[in-house]
Amino acid sequence: MSNRRMRITTIAKKELVEFVRDWRTIVAILVIPLLMFPVLFILFPLLLASEAAELQAMQVDIVVQTDGLPDDLSLAFNTSELNITYEPLGTITNLSTPGGDAERLRNTSVDVVLRMRTNGTIVEYALLYMSTSEQSLEARSRTFDVLAGWEENETVRRITDAGLDADETLDPLRWNGSFEDSDVATKGEQAGMVLSLFIPLVLAVWTFSSAIQPSIDMTAGERERGTLEALLALPCTRMELLMGKWVAVATITGAGVLLQIAGLLFAIGYLASTDFISVPELDMATLALLCLAVLLFAIMVVAFELALAMRSHSVKEAGSILGPAVLLILFPALFTQVINLDGIEAFWFAIPVVNVLLALRELLMNRIVLGHVVVWLVSSTVYAFGAAWYAARQFKREDIVTSLS
Repeated sequence: MSNRRMRITTIAKKELVEFVRDWRTIVAILVIPLLMFPVLFILFPLLLASEAAELQAMQVDIVVQTDGLPDDLSLAFNTSELNITYEPLGTITNLSTPGGDAERLRNTSVDVVLRMRTNGTIVEYALLYMSTSEQSLEARSRTFDVLAGWEENETVRRITDAGLDADETLDPLRWNGSFEDSDVATKGEQAGMVLSLFIPLVLAVWTFSSAIQPSIDMTAGERERGTLEALLALPCTRMELLMGKWVAVATITGAGVLLQIAGLLFAIGYLASTDFISVPELDMATLALLCLAVLLFAIMVVAFELALAMRSHSVKEAGSILGPAVLLILFPALFTQVINLDGIEAFWFAIPVVNVLLALRELLMNRIVLGHVVVWLVSSTVYAFGAAWYAARQFKREDIVTSLS
Protein backbone atom coordinates (compact mmCIF):
# COMPACT_ATOMS: atom_id res chain seq x y z
CA MET A 1 0.00 0.00 0.00
CA SER A 2 2.84 2.40 0.87
CA ASN A 3 4.58 1.66 -2.46
CA ARG A 4 1.35 2.34 -4.34
CA ARG A 5 0.88 5.60 -2.49
CA MET A 6 4.46 6.56 -3.27
CA ARG A 7 4.00 5.87 -6.99
CA ILE A 8 0.79 7.92 -7.11
CA THR A 9 2.47 10.76 -5.24
CA THR A 10 5.49 10.67 -7.57
CA ILE A 11 3.27 10.85 -10.65
CA ALA A 12 1.28 13.71 -9.14
CA LYS A 13 4.46 15.67 -8.30
CA LYS A 14 5.81 15.13 -11.80
CA GLU A 15 2.57 16.42 -13.35
CA LEU A 16 2.45 19.44 -11.05
CA VAL A 17 6.06 20.43 -11.75
CA GLU A 18 5.56 20.17 -15.51
CA PHE A 19 2.29 22.10 -15.45
CA VAL A 20 3.47 25.06 -13.35
CA ARG A 21 6.80 25.48 -15.14
CA ASP A 22 5.44 28.56 -16.97
CA TRP A 23 4.99 31.78 -14.95
CA ARG A 24 1.78 32.52 -16.82
CA THR A 25 0.33 29.33 -15.41
CA ILE A 26 1.18 30.49 -11.90
CA VAL A 27 -0.62 33.77 -12.55
CA ALA A 28 -3.69 31.93 -13.87
CA ILE A 29 -3.74 29.52 -10.90
CA LEU A 30 -2.87 31.86 -8.03
CA VAL A 31 -3.42 35.51 -8.91
CA ILE A 32 -6.67 35.46 -10.90
CA PRO A 33 -8.80 33.46 -8.40
CA LEU A 34 -7.35 35.43 -5.48
CA LEU A 35 -8.24 38.79 -7.01
CA MET A 36 -11.56 37.84 -8.64
CA PHE A 37 -13.91 38.59 -5.73
CA PRO A 38 -11.99 41.62 -4.37
CA VAL A 39 -12.15 43.18 -7.82
CA LEU A 40 -15.83 42.29 -8.16
CA PHE A 41 -16.89 43.35 -4.65
CA ILE A 42 -14.58 46.32 -4.02
CA LEU A 43 -13.47 47.91 -7.28
CA PHE A 44 -16.80 47.44 -9.03
CA PRO A 45 -18.82 49.35 -6.36
CA LEU A 46 -16.13 52.05 -6.37
CA LEU A 47 -16.45 52.28 -10.14
CA LEU A 48 -20.22 52.55 -9.88
CA ALA A 49 -19.89 55.28 -7.26
CA SER A 50 -17.44 57.14 -9.49
CA GLU A 51 -19.80 56.89 -12.45
CA ALA A 52 -22.72 58.10 -10.31
CA ALA A 53 -20.67 61.08 -9.12
CA GLU A 54 -19.72 61.89 -12.70
CA LEU A 55 -23.36 61.82 -13.77
CA GLN A 56 -24.33 63.98 -10.81
CA ALA A 57 -21.79 66.63 -11.84
CA MET A 58 -22.89 66.53 -15.46
CA GLN A 59 -24.73 69.55 -16.91
CA VAL A 60 -27.89 68.56 -18.74
CA ASP A 61 -29.87 70.60 -21.25
CA ILE A 62 -33.66 70.61 -20.91
CA VAL A 63 -36.11 72.12 -23.37
CA VAL A 64 -39.46 72.95 -21.81
CA GLN A 65 -42.21 73.43 -24.39
CA THR A 66 -45.24 75.14 -22.85
CA ASP A 67 -47.66 78.01 -23.25
CA GLY A 68 -47.69 78.77 -19.55
CA LEU A 69 -46.89 77.10 -16.24
CA PRO A 70 -48.08 77.62 -12.66
CA ASP A 71 -45.86 80.13 -10.90
CA ASP A 72 -44.61 77.71 -8.27
CA LEU A 73 -43.73 75.10 -10.94
CA SER A 74 -41.82 77.73 -12.93
CA LEU A 75 -40.00 78.67 -9.73
CA ALA A 76 -39.14 74.99 -9.08
CA PHE A 77 -37.59 74.68 -12.56
CA ASN A 78 -35.73 77.97 -12.37
CA THR A 79 -34.16 77.12 -9.00
CA SER A 80 -33.13 73.62 -10.04
CA GLU A 81 -29.73 72.59 -11.43
CA LEU A 82 -31.20 72.06 -14.89
CA ASN A 83 -30.03 74.10 -17.86
CA ILE A 84 -33.49 75.05 -19.14
CA THR A 85 -34.59 76.61 -22.41
CA TYR A 86 -38.26 77.55 -22.84
CA GLU A 87 -40.07 77.19 -26.16
CA PRO A 88 -43.73 77.64 -27.15
CA LEU A 89 -45.75 74.44 -27.26
CA GLY A 90 -47.64 75.35 -30.40
CA THR A 91 -50.50 73.21 -31.68
CA ILE A 92 -49.25 69.79 -30.57
CA THR A 93 -52.21 67.58 -29.58
CA ASN A 94 -50.45 64.35 -28.58
CA LEU A 95 -47.65 65.42 -26.27
CA SER A 96 -45.89 62.04 -26.47
CA THR A 97 -45.36 62.17 -30.25
CA PRO A 98 -41.70 63.24 -30.78
CA GLY A 99 -42.12 64.74 -34.25
CA GLY A 100 -39.21 66.99 -35.18
CA ASP A 101 -37.78 66.83 -31.66
CA ALA A 102 -36.63 63.24 -32.22
CA GLU A 103 -33.68 64.39 -34.30
CA ARG A 104 -32.66 66.92 -31.63
CA LEU A 105 -32.53 64.15 -29.06
CA ARG A 106 -30.64 61.80 -31.39
CA ASN A 107 -27.92 64.30 -32.23
CA THR A 108 -27.62 65.22 -28.49
CA SER A 109 -28.26 68.91 -29.07
CA VAL A 110 -30.74 68.58 -26.18
CA ASP A 111 -30.98 65.89 -23.52
CA VAL A 112 -34.70 66.00 -22.70
CA VAL A 113 -37.76 67.71 -24.17
CA LEU A 114 -40.51 68.37 -21.62
CA ARG A 115 -43.91 69.29 -22.99
CA MET A 116 -46.51 70.72 -20.58
CA ARG A 117 -49.93 72.33 -20.84
CA THR A 118 -52.72 73.19 -18.42
CA ASN A 119 -56.10 71.49 -18.82
CA GLY A 120 -58.36 73.02 -16.20
CA THR A 121 -56.87 72.14 -12.84
CA ILE A 122 -54.71 69.39 -14.34
CA VAL A 123 -51.23 69.89 -15.75
CA GLU A 124 -50.62 67.43 -18.60
CA TYR A 125 -47.09 66.60 -19.64
CA ALA A 126 -44.89 64.26 -21.68
CA LEU A 127 -41.15 63.82 -21.40
CA LEU A 128 -39.17 62.88 -24.53
CA TYR A 129 -35.73 61.33 -24.04
CA MET A 130 -33.19 58.91 -25.53
CA SER A 131 -33.01 55.69 -23.50
CA THR A 132 -29.64 54.70 -25.00
CA SER A 133 -27.96 57.90 -23.79
CA GLU A 134 -26.67 58.04 -20.21
CA GLN A 135 -26.85 61.85 -20.26
CA SER A 136 -30.44 61.83 -21.49
CA LEU A 137 -31.41 59.32 -18.78
CA GLU A 138 -29.76 61.49 -16.14
CA ALA A 139 -31.65 64.56 -17.44
CA ARG A 140 -34.89 62.57 -17.37
CA SER A 141 -34.26 61.52 -13.77
CA ARG A 142 -33.55 65.08 -12.61
CA THR A 143 -36.63 66.40 -14.43
CA PHE A 144 -38.83 63.79 -12.75
CA ASP A 145 -37.39 64.82 -9.37
CA VAL A 146 -38.46 68.43 -9.95
CA LEU A 147 -41.93 67.38 -11.16
CA ALA A 148 -42.42 64.98 -8.25
CA GLY A 149 -41.46 67.64 -5.72
CA TRP A 150 -43.87 70.15 -7.22
CA GLU A 151 -46.67 67.55 -7.42
CA GLU A 152 -46.25 66.66 -3.75
CA ASN A 153 -46.39 70.30 -2.66
CA GLU A 154 -49.35 71.02 -4.95
CA THR A 155 -51.26 68.01 -3.60
CA VAL A 156 -50.74 69.11 -0.01
CA ARG A 157 -51.82 72.65 -0.88
CA ARG A 158 -55.05 71.52 -2.54
CA ILE A 159 -55.96 69.20 0.34
CA THR A 160 -55.25 71.95 2.87
CA ASP A 161 -57.34 74.45 0.88
CA ALA A 162 -60.22 71.95 1.02
CA GLY A 163 -60.11 72.06 4.83
CA LEU A 164 -58.57 68.60 5.31
CA ASP A 165 -55.46 67.47 7.13
CA ALA A 166 -52.96 66.59 4.41
CA ASP A 167 -50.96 64.20 6.58
CA GLU A 168 -54.00 62.14 7.61
CA THR A 169 -55.52 62.21 4.13
CA LEU A 170 -52.40 61.12 2.26
CA ASP A 171 -51.14 58.67 4.86
CA PRO A 172 -54.12 56.86 6.42
CA LEU A 173 -52.17 53.58 6.81
CA ARG A 174 -48.94 53.91 8.77
CA TRP A 175 -46.22 51.52 9.87
CA ASN A 176 -45.65 51.59 13.61
CA GLY A 177 -41.98 51.12 14.47
CA SER A 178 -39.16 50.36 12.04
CA PHE A 179 -38.97 47.96 9.12
CA GLU A 180 -35.62 46.57 10.29
CA ASP A 181 -36.96 45.49 13.68
CA SER A 182 -39.80 43.49 12.11
CA ASP A 183 -37.46 41.15 10.19
CA VAL A 184 -36.58 38.18 12.41
CA ALA A 185 -33.72 37.18 10.08
CA THR A 186 -30.34 38.30 11.39
CA LYS A 187 -27.89 40.36 9.36
CA GLY A 188 -25.75 37.27 8.91
CA GLU A 189 -28.68 35.26 7.58
CA GLN A 190 -29.57 38.05 5.18
CA ALA A 191 -25.97 38.17 3.97
CA GLY A 192 -25.99 34.39 3.51
CA MET A 193 -29.08 34.60 1.32
CA VAL A 194 -27.54 37.33 -0.85
CA LEU A 195 -24.32 35.38 -1.29
CA SER A 196 -26.18 32.14 -2.01
CA LEU A 197 -27.59 33.70 -5.17
CA PHE A 198 -24.23 33.85 -6.94
CA ILE A 199 -21.46 32.16 -4.91
CA PRO A 200 -22.50 28.62 -6.00
CA LEU A 201 -22.59 29.77 -9.61
CA VAL A 202 -19.09 31.27 -9.47
CA LEU A 203 -17.60 28.33 -7.55
CA ALA A 204 -19.11 25.76 -9.92
CA VAL A 205 -18.02 27.52 -13.09
CA TRP A 206 -14.54 28.24 -11.74
CA THR A 207 -14.05 24.65 -10.52
CA PHE A 208 -15.00 23.30 -13.93
CA SER A 209 -13.07 25.84 -16.00
CA SER A 210 -9.89 25.75 -13.88
CA ALA A 211 -9.62 21.97 -14.35
CA ILE A 212 -9.87 22.12 -18.14
CA GLN A 213 -6.31 23.17 -19.00
CA PRO A 214 -4.45 20.81 -16.64
CA SER A 215 -6.71 17.92 -17.67
CA ILE A 216 -5.87 18.52 -21.33
CA ASP A 217 -2.16 19.05 -20.68
CA MET A 218 -1.81 15.83 -18.66
CA THR A 219 -3.63 13.64 -21.18
CA ALA A 220 -3.87 14.81 -24.78
CA GLY A 221 -0.87 17.06 -24.22
CA GLU A 222 1.21 14.11 -23.01
CA ARG A 223 0.24 12.15 -26.10
CA GLU A 224 1.21 14.96 -28.47
CA ARG A 225 4.57 15.42 -26.70
CA GLY A 226 5.19 11.67 -26.84
CA THR A 227 5.71 11.35 -23.08
CA LEU A 228 2.62 9.28 -22.29
CA GLU A 229 4.22 6.09 -23.61
CA ALA A 230 7.15 6.61 -21.25
CA LEU A 231 4.75 6.91 -18.34
CA LEU A 232 3.02 3.69 -19.37
CA ALA A 233 6.38 1.93 -19.29
CA LEU A 234 6.84 2.77 -15.62
CA PRO A 235 6.23 0.04 -13.02
CA CYS A 236 2.77 1.34 -12.12
CA THR A 237 -0.77 0.31 -12.98
CA ARG A 238 -3.11 2.31 -15.15
CA MET A 239 -5.21 3.04 -12.08
CA GLU A 240 -2.19 4.46 -10.28
CA LEU A 241 -1.44 6.60 -13.33
CA LEU A 242 -5.01 7.88 -13.31
CA MET A 243 -4.90 8.58 -9.58
CA GLY A 244 -1.61 10.45 -9.89
CA LYS A 245 -2.96 12.65 -12.65
CA TRP A 246 -6.23 13.10 -10.78
CA VAL A 247 -4.39 14.22 -7.64
CA ALA A 248 -2.37 16.72 -9.70
CA VAL A 249 -5.43 18.22 -11.43
CA ALA A 250 -7.41 18.22 -8.16
CA THR A 251 -4.55 20.00 -6.41
CA ILE A 252 -4.42 22.71 -9.06
CA THR A 253 -8.21 23.09 -9.08
CA GLY A 254 -8.43 22.99 -5.29
CA ALA A 255 -5.74 25.67 -4.95
CA GLY A 256 -7.68 27.91 -7.29
CA VAL A 257 -10.95 27.35 -5.42
CA LEU A 258 -9.33 27.91 -2.01
CA LEU A 259 -7.70 31.13 -3.17
CA GLN A 260 -11.00 32.23 -4.65
CA ILE A 261 -12.70 31.59 -1.30
CA ALA A 262 -9.91 33.52 0.45
CA GLY A 263 -10.49 36.46 -1.89
CA LEU A 264 -14.22 36.17 -1.22
CA LEU A 265 -13.73 36.24 2.56
CA PHE A 266 -11.45 39.27 2.25
CA ALA A 267 -14.00 41.08 0.09
CA ILE A 268 -16.84 40.22 2.49
CA GLY A 269 -14.75 41.42 5.42
CA TYR A 270 -14.10 44.70 3.63
CA LEU A 271 -17.77 45.18 2.77
CA ALA A 272 -18.81 44.28 6.31
CA SER A 273 -16.59 47.10 7.61
CA THR A 274 -18.51 49.53 5.39
CA ASP A 275 -21.97 48.30 6.48
CA PHE A 276 -22.64 47.24 2.88
CA ILE A 277 -23.14 43.58 3.81
CA SER A 278 -22.70 41.47 6.92
CA VAL A 279 -20.67 38.29 7.35
CA PRO A 280 -22.80 35.13 6.93
CA GLU A 281 -23.48 33.19 10.11
CA LEU A 282 -22.19 29.65 9.48
CA ASP A 283 -21.48 27.10 12.20
CA MET A 284 -18.78 24.44 12.01
CA ALA A 285 -21.14 21.71 10.79
CA THR A 286 -22.30 23.93 7.94
CA LEU A 287 -18.71 24.81 6.97
CA ALA A 288 -17.77 21.11 6.99
CA LEU A 289 -20.69 20.24 4.72
CA LEU A 290 -19.80 23.13 2.42
CA CYS A 291 -16.27 21.80 2.02
CA LEU A 292 -17.58 18.26 1.49
CA ALA A 293 -20.01 19.40 -1.21
CA VAL A 294 -17.26 21.26 -3.09
CA LEU A 295 -14.91 18.27 -2.70
CA LEU A 296 -17.39 15.78 -4.16
CA PHE A 297 -18.15 18.17 -6.99
CA ALA A 298 -14.44 18.56 -7.72
CA ILE A 299 -13.91 14.78 -7.75
CA MET A 300 -16.66 14.37 -10.31
CA VAL A 301 -15.56 17.30 -12.48
CA VAL A 302 -11.86 16.37 -12.55
CA ALA A 303 -12.54 12.72 -13.34
CA PHE A 304 -15.04 13.65 -16.04
CA GLU A 305 -12.67 16.11 -17.69
CA LEU A 306 -9.73 13.69 -17.53
CA ALA A 307 -11.84 11.03 -19.23
CA LEU A 308 -12.99 13.34 -22.02
CA ALA A 309 -9.47 14.68 -22.54
CA MET A 310 -8.05 11.15 -22.70
CA ARG A 311 -10.57 10.21 -25.37
CA SER A 312 -9.36 13.13 -27.50
CA HIS A 313 -6.66 12.53 -30.10
CA SER A 314 -5.10 16.00 -29.79
CA VAL A 315 -4.96 19.07 -27.60
CA LYS A 316 -7.08 20.93 -30.15
CA GLU A 317 -9.76 18.26 -30.10
CA ALA A 318 -9.76 18.14 -26.31
CA GLY A 319 -10.15 21.90 -26.13
CA SER A 320 -13.02 21.89 -28.60
CA ILE A 321 -14.80 19.30 -26.45
CA LEU A 322 -14.14 20.59 -22.94
CA GLY A 323 -14.57 24.28 -23.79
CA PRO A 324 -18.27 24.05 -24.72
CA ALA A 325 -18.75 21.47 -21.95
CA VAL A 326 -18.77 24.34 -19.45
CA LEU A 327 -22.37 24.88 -20.57
CA LEU A 328 -23.18 21.64 -18.74
CA ILE A 329 -22.36 23.58 -15.57
CA LEU A 330 -23.51 27.05 -16.56
CA PHE A 331 -27.10 26.23 -17.51
CA PRO A 332 -27.90 24.23 -14.33
CA ALA A 333 -26.12 26.90 -12.27
CA LEU A 334 -28.29 29.66 -13.72
CA PHE A 335 -31.39 27.51 -13.32
CA THR A 336 -30.79 26.79 -9.65
CA GLN A 337 -30.50 30.50 -8.84
CA VAL A 338 -34.25 30.96 -9.34
CA ILE A 339 -35.44 27.84 -7.51
CA ASN A 340 -37.36 28.61 -4.32
CA LEU A 341 -35.73 26.70 -1.46
CA ASP A 342 -38.78 26.97 0.80
CA GLY A 343 -40.62 23.67 0.60
CA ILE A 344 -38.41 22.39 -2.22
CA GLU A 345 -38.85 18.71 -3.15
CA ALA A 346 -36.03 16.35 -2.23
CA PHE A 347 -35.61 14.98 -5.77
CA TRP A 348 -33.97 18.26 -6.86
CA PHE A 349 -31.02 17.32 -4.66
CA ALA A 350 -30.44 14.14 -6.68
CA ILE A 351 -30.00 15.81 -10.10
CA PRO A 352 -26.34 16.02 -11.24
CA VAL A 353 -24.72 19.44 -10.74
CA VAL A 354 -28.04 20.89 -9.56
CA ASN A 355 -27.76 18.91 -6.32
CA VAL A 356 -24.43 20.45 -5.31
CA LEU A 357 -25.49 23.97 -6.28
CA LEU A 358 -28.69 23.71 -4.27
CA ALA A 359 -26.73 22.25 -1.37
CA LEU A 360 -24.36 25.22 -1.45
CA ARG A 361 -27.29 27.63 -1.51
CA GLU A 362 -28.92 26.01 1.52
CA LEU A 363 -25.68 25.81 3.45
CA LEU A 364 -24.77 29.44 2.78
CA MET A 365 -28.13 30.32 4.32
CA ASN A 366 -27.08 28.19 7.32
CA ARG A 367 -29.84 25.66 6.66
CA ILE A 368 -29.11 22.01 7.36
CA VAL A 369 -32.08 19.91 6.23
CA LEU A 370 -31.15 16.32 7.07
CA GLY A 371 -33.21 14.78 4.27
CA HIS A 372 -31.68 17.08 1.68
CA VAL A 373 -28.16 16.48 3.01
CA VAL A 374 -28.58 12.71 2.74
CA VAL A 375 -29.91 12.94 -0.83
CA TRP A 376 -27.20 15.24 -2.21
CA LEU A 377 -24.46 13.46 -0.26
CA VAL A 378 -25.42 10.02 -1.60
CA SER A 379 -26.12 11.22 -5.13
CA SER A 380 -22.93 13.30 -5.31
CA THR A 381 -20.89 10.33 -4.09
CA VAL A 382 -22.47 8.10 -6.74
CA TYR A 383 -21.80 10.63 -9.50
CA ALA A 384 -18.21 11.19 -8.32
CA PHE A 385 -17.38 7.48 -8.30
CA GLY A 386 -19.26 7.04 -11.58
CA ALA A 387 -17.10 9.69 -13.20
CA ALA A 388 -13.96 8.11 -11.70
CA TRP A 389 -15.02 4.70 -13.06
CA TYR A 390 -15.57 6.17 -16.52
CA ALA A 391 -12.15 7.83 -16.41
CA ALA A 392 -10.53 4.56 -15.33
CA ARG A 393 -12.07 2.80 -18.34
CA GLN A 394 -10.51 5.35 -20.68
CA PHE A 395 -7.09 4.86 -19.13
CA LYS A 396 -7.36 1.10 -19.60
CA ARG A 397 -8.14 1.25 -23.32
CA GLU A 398 -4.98 0.66 -25.35
CA ASP A 399 -6.39 2.18 -28.52
CA ILE A 400 -7.34 5.37 -26.69
CA VAL A 401 -4.13 5.71 -24.70
CA THR A 402 -1.57 5.03 -27.39
CA SER A 403 -3.19 5.86 -30.74
CA LEU A 404 -3.02 9.38 -32.14
CA SER A 405 -5.16 8.64 -35.19
